[in-house]
Amino acid sequence: MADKKLLLIDGNSVAFRAFYALYRQLESFKSPDGLHTNAIYAFKNMLDVLLKDVDPTHILVAFDAGKVTFRTKMYGEYKGGRAKTPEELLEQMPYIQEMLYDLGIKTYELKNYEADDIIGTFVDKGEKNGFTTTVVTGDRDLTQLASDKTTVEVTKSGVSQLEAYTPEHMKEVNGVTPTEFIDMKALMGDNSDNYPGVTKVGPKTASRLIQKYGSVEGIYDHIDEMKKSKLKENLINDKDKAFLAKNLPQLTVIHR
Repeated sequence: MADKKLLLIDGNSVAFRAFYALYRQLESFKSPDGLHTNAIYAFKNMLDVLLKDVDPTHILVAFDAGKVTFRTKMYGEYKGGRAKTPEELLEQMPYIQEMLYDLGIKTYELKNYEADDIIGTFVDKGEKNGFTTTVVTGDRDLTQLASDKTTVEVTKSGVSQLEAYTPEHMKEVNGVTPTEFIDMKALMGDNSDNYPGVTKVGPKTASRLIQKYGSVEGIYDHIDEMKKSKLKENLINDKDKAFLAKNLPQLTVIHR
């Protein structure tokens, strides 16, 4: 039996990267009736490369259903600092979905959830059913899904260069495993998603703490054993922020 290979694409993230990959040529990519087409064009080019390189037996492109999700209900300022999506990109999104439909590629979105959760759900289903999975995204939060059966390809420059995140590469880059990455982010916070972590804790300190204690919970289980320091003081003062920041980026497996 042929290998079962699943390709999962973060539609909004890749469309955003596609738009800015050809942003300087924005006015050169227009249909006769004035529709901007740079994101459509770059998205299709990337798709062609992925279909050739991955040669998937199954494929799904996941999209965000809207700005209101269970995360915004958990923390009202979640992603609140982001600039408004350019109208020139918004007008292309329905055509990207139409293009995918015409190519026979399934798309999916679900109210109250992000594309990340849809992708996480299908990675879980894929691993349980013998699939080798490739995830393509511009969002490093999804690197938490990397495993011996799942590789997360993160766009580096435009949509043509991808960085493959495996458990080994995660360890090289961040010093932590994919499952520990969320704990590391909990300490750092995330400016792009607009949620705080622990005051003055950056990537190196966060990685060191998680390597030593294993998780956010492990840190606070041993907080009394730490020597007095400004770091310990900040950890104590920002405990609620750390746990909030751990919950926000964790992917939810959707049961439907």
